[in-house]
Amino acid sequence: DSKVKLYLERAENEMLIAKTNLDISLNEELKSLLKLPKDKTFFNNVISQSYYAVFYAAKAYLLLKNIETTPPEEHRKTYKEFKKIVEKGELDKELLEIYESETEKAVELLNILFQEKRKRGRFTYNVNANANIPYAKESIENARRFVSIIQSIIEKESLNNNKDEI
Repeated sequence: DSKVKLYLERAENEMLIAKTNLDISLNEELKSLLKLPKDKTFFNNVISQSYYAVFYAAKAYLLLKNIETTPPEEHRKTYKEFKKIVEKGELDKELLEIYESETEKAVELLNILFQEKRKRGRFTYNVNANANIPYAKESIENARRFVSIIQSIIEKESLNNNKDEI
């Protein structure tokens, strides 16, 4: 489905820009090359963009399941629908090949989405940017894991659907 691909692409783009912002924030040579002040950082953006990577990947997965969330309260609705799928055990089955412990890892995915949503609000407006370094790094890693798993599930589902059509 084109919407599923669109949301996966958006998730990848958010991860790419989050990683770029982290690299710029930590690298004085890049700052100099980009003519940015040495003390300028973008850790709050990294956290926010990592959250959006997770959010868009979750939306892609929901669309794969024919569940569309829309404004108002799109973020809350997306989380709620994703949580329902995890609680039903549907996600566990698909994660079986990816993780040894399906229940633990499906819950972990849900927790990542929840943590990133909470951190986006908590740290996006933090004045002390350097205090956000560990959170920014954690956010990127969480987003990378989440998006990678969702992409694998969607690719597997697409292959299965194509086999069914033949």
